[in-house]
This record gives sequence, C-alpha cells and structure tokens, in this order.
Amino acid sequence: MGQFILVVRKDLFLSFQAKLVLSRLSDSLIAIREQFEWPGTILGGGEPAIVCYFKTDNHAKKILKEVSNSLYSWVQPDLPEDLSFMKGNNLWLVNTSHESESYFVTEEKEELEEILGIRNIKIKQK
Repeated sequence: MGQFILVVRKDLFLSFQAKLVLSRLSDSLIAIREQFEWPGTILGGGEPAIVCYFKTDNHAKKILKEVSNSLYSWVQPDLPEDLSFMKGNNLWLVNTSHESESYFVTEEKEELEEILGIRNIKIKQK
C-alpha cells in the first residue's frame, strides 16, 4: 500500500473545509512532521510547514475523490497543499499545486504508457 502527503503552511490561513478534510482523513494518518522541505518544495526560511503522511487506503481514496477532481485545487486556504503520492518510500507523483506543476517518478514502461494515455494530459518529458 502506498502513501500520500498533504501540507499545511503555518503562515497561511486554513479554511474550515480544509480542516474538515484533514479530520475525515485521520483514520488513514501515519505521521505528522514539521518540515522545511517536502516533494517539490523547499521553504526559504520562516516557519516549517506541517506535512501529514497518510496511507493510500480505500477510506482515504474515497475522501480524496469526493473533495476534489483536480490536483491543482490542493491549495491553501481551501484545501491542504501539494497532494503527492509515494509507492513505498519512493516518490511517484509529485504535485506543486500553486505552481500547477506535477511530475511522475517512474521507469516502469507499462506505467509510463498508461500515463501517456491519459486524456487531456500535457506531458513534458525529460
């Protein structure tokens, strides 16, 4: 089973809706850490952010699908930030919501073919 993260910036307001999402996800919570860095982001100073680690279980998947249909809507104050996914301890989908940028980390050919087959996806390959 994989994991995902959501980030709460201490220097930004967090809406009631965002707090409710975190509360609903609490059964899938693995850990909460204060960090200056998380996938796709390094803070340049100030206060660390709160990075919440969750199990990608059926409970969490259902909530994520109900809350949003866009990776780029995961921006404070409306929602926690930067929904990103890991397979085991390896990054898989890194999302920087406020920049509207995401990238996959994989070398599996079948997985790459599936990603490239997603309708309306814009791909920049390295």
